[in-house]
Amino acid sequence: MTTIGLSGLDALPRRIDRLDELALDLWWSWNPHARNVFRRLDYTLWRATAHNPVRMLRLLPPAELEAVARDPAFLDLYDRALRDLDPTRTSTKSWWSERVPAMPGRSIAYFSAEFAIHQSLPIYAGGLGVLAGDICKEASDLGLPLLGVGFMYPQGYFHQQVSADGWQQESYERLNWADAPVTPAVTPGGRPCVVTVPLGSRTVKVAVWRVRLGRTKLYLLDTGLEENAPWDRELTARLYGGDTETRVQQEIILGIGGVRALRAMGANPVVWHLNEGHAAFVVLQRMREMIEQGRSFEATLAEVRRTTVFTTHTPVPAGHDTFPFQLVDSHLAGCWGTLGSHREAFLSLGHYDNGSGPRFNMTALALRTAGRVNAVSRLHAGVTRDMWAPIWPGAAPDQRPVHAVTNGIHVGTWVAHRLGLVFDRYLGGDWRDQRDDALWDRVLDIPDAELWGVRQELRRYLLDFIRERARQRWADERVGAGRVLAAGTLLDPNALTIGFARRFTEYKRPELIFTDPARLGRILNAPKRTVQLVFAGKAHPADDGGKHHLQHVYQRALDAAFAGRVAFVDDYDLHVAHFLVQGCDVWLNNPRKPLEASGTSGMKAALNGVPHLSIGDGWWAEGYSGDNGWLIDGGEHPDRAATDAADADALYTLLERDVVPAFYDRDRDDLPRRWLPIVRQAIRTVAPRFTTRRMVKEYVEQMYAPAIRASGYKYTDETGDRPVSP
Repeated sequence: MTTIGLSGLDALPRRIDRLDELALDLWWSWNPHARNVFRRLDYTLWRATAHNPVRMLRLLPPAELEAVARDPAFLDLYDRALRDLDPTRTSTKSWWSERVPAMPGRSIAYFSAEFAIHQSLPIYAGGLGVLAGDICKEASDLGLPLLGVGFMYPQGYFHQQVSADGWQQESYERLNWADAPVTPAVTPGGRPCVVTVPLGSRTVKVAVWRVRLGRTKLYLLDTGLEENAPWDRELTARLYGGDTETRVQQEIILGIGGVRALRAMGANPVVWHLNEGHAAFVVLQRMREMIEQGRSFEATLAEVRRTTVFTTHTPVPAGHDTFPFQLVDSHLAGCWGTLGSHREAFLSLGHYDNGSGPRFNMTALALRTAGRVNAVSRLHAGVTRDMWAPIWPGAAPDQRPVHAVTNGIHVGTWVAHRLGLVFDRYLGGDWRDQRDDALWDRVLDIPDAELWGVRQELRRYLLDFIRERARQRWADERVGAGRVLAAGTLLDPNALTIGFARRFTEYKRPELIFTDPARLGRILNAPKRTVQLVFAGKAHPADDGGKHHLQHVYQRALDAAFAGRVAFVDDYDLHVAHFLVQGCDVWLNNPRKPLEASGTSGMKAALNGVPHLSIGDGWWAEGYSGDNGWLIDGGEHPDRAATDAADADALYTLLERDVVPAFYDRDRDDLPRRWLPIVRQAIRTVAPRFTTRRMVKEYVEQMYAPAIRASGYKYTDETGDRPVSP
């Protein structure tokens, strides 16, 4: 097990000797006072390390640390950050404590295959991980006793390079442990936590790492121990890597190893939340534990259902893992224990035939063993009830037990620093802790000139970032001129900038806006009303179709007909995402309806005053109000080709008739008076409703509370602060 942490640093000056503790608690990433500590420490190094304070502390000369320890301005920031951090960790008063006065030693376990907390911990691929990370942060803010469980992934997700012809190439880079905000998890006895997981006829050791997030603890599983065989060390090396056999082994480790890790650390969850089907083997380990205590299979299954919550995130079949029964059975051979006599009954819980023959389906297992199931938007709930109807044979659609808890975003993480300062002035200093509509009505009080000035500034930040990345690529890698141009070096800091950033796959239709290149060219190159497009995102390594879509978009960025007004920003990650959702003027989303279960990038953009331009799918079906963005509606058609053509036409018409004129029509003060009300409404309507604060409260009220009450604990919602449904 690799030794990490900040113990290798020279001793910090006594006056700032908790700086390493602050750096290792990713709570700093959403607390403005804590972020300012590291910005003030060395702003150049802050930017050069992609905002990684652990790496910063390792690179800073001792003399510079000694100097800031005598700087009154820095010390004021440092002291204020600690005054915020300490009660966050220790206070017994919170939104949660008002509802659950006492639940000593009990917790909520939250399992996910990926968590996106910060770019310094690259153990995520996309939206699923971002949502899981945002939930962990909000749980800390609200005081929930949440324990996250996932994987360490020392090679993370892949880095993306795009060749001269636009083909995505993947590379993997091992994490520098010394720069990671993780420490070994320890048992109540003070020993490093290591558990064992049977895989077939062998046993694999699993180390556990801890990440601090204020009140929330995140535990990450890692098989990269010297005691394991070389091939077993690689089981948790990469996110979504390997073949089918690797995947089933990973999911056994997540479910069974995750439960064992929590038990080893003395955790006794009252609710077990499975974020997607990857973690569904949690129920096997829990059932085995209870059967070993002498319970019947039927009583055990009932107890598991009472205490298990399951969230499904996608209607796309590829998003639901399935395995041959023989493969699952062989790898579970050492896991059955006293559950072995019920082996066939358990395997039948995962039985599902989607038309190509019966397989063991992880989503089916979760649906059959969870007492509370939710989809991630209202529209997605209906799609899920229809998609998985065979799970509830004979039940009418409205009787299929799938709730809707629409996704949200963590405001403190995603709001731009510069815009946050404006909110401080007009909404009050406590706006981050408030989510009511009345508070956000104050956005209407922000003067036009000030709001427009911030939006202009954020666009310039984005384009400076894009150009600097392109320059760095050229300087470090000597890439050709075409790749430098495609990366966005010709973008205009004053032009209307439309962003499209997400996973590249067919149903998200990344090429829709290029359906009619001539018409698009006229929109992009209109004199004095230019428009530019910024794309970013990765295709799954095994998705050749997605790679072809990416290649075609990249080649458009090289097309002289568009005059450098199309750019592709490679190696999309959290760091890039922040610049894009904050700095674009419009956020484009045009999936094939109803395959976008929710989508959260548009929420992040709208929070920052970037109106959404989207198909009425996922969250936008609930969020569009008529004055906070634009709805792409090409109508219903008999086939995909006709639908795509109609949606493209509707998109072009919106750009020509509404979006571009509203942005460029200026008064004598050069202010876009028709544009700014849309910006305000985007913020005002999204900020109080489509946030993790509302979402986590709904999870507690709708999904967790029944299990809590059934476990004998008092739960009340009599304080008057009920979640507000979107």
